[in-house]
Amino acid sequence: MNKAFVREADSDDDEDALSPSLRLPPGSKNYMTQRGNLVLREELDQLLRVERPKMVETVSWAAGNGDRSENGDYIYGKKRLREIDRRIRFLIKRIENAEVVDPAAQQNIDQVFFGATVTICDAEDPDATEQTWQIVGVDEANASAGMISWISPLARALIKAREGDVVRFMSPAGVREIEILQVQYV
Repeated sequence: MNKAFVREADSDDDEDALSPSLRLPPGSKNYMTQRGNLVLREELDQLLRVERPKMVETVSWAAGNGDRSENGDYIYGKKRLREIDRRIRFLIKRIENAEVVDPAAQQNIDQVFFGATVTICDAEDPDATEQTWQIVGVDEANASAGMISWISPLARALIKAREGDVVRFMSPAGVREIEILQVQYV
């Protein structure tokens, strides 16, 4: 059968195909900060206005060169176009389902909620260094930058806690107890 009439599996834009850290819990909203929403919108704009038109131009040029079966530019270009289109569909879905939350508008600033920046310390080791984490959306989480997803075990343990509270959570190293030193909304 001709490839033109066969739909390739687009399982990459299914929620099940995502890595576990990017999957949203069933029935939950896609919470994100204004900054995270802006980053997704900028990436979508870049793909739609720059990358996709450039790749369409390359594929069009390569198709005009004759035999497409051995044309590397054409084959790679078509593959890259599918990747770009898949990412565009994913971003559109994420942006449409986004619940943008402004941490600065939080009412209970003494309690940890989405968008909070929390400074913690290991409760069992008084010599442990302090760590600061901001609770952000799934798509904007970056542990090396101090931003954790609201669905991570640590963030779930911190939600609704207050300064001075000691909370327990299951980390990859086992059960840990941490003390909340400071809660801020920036």
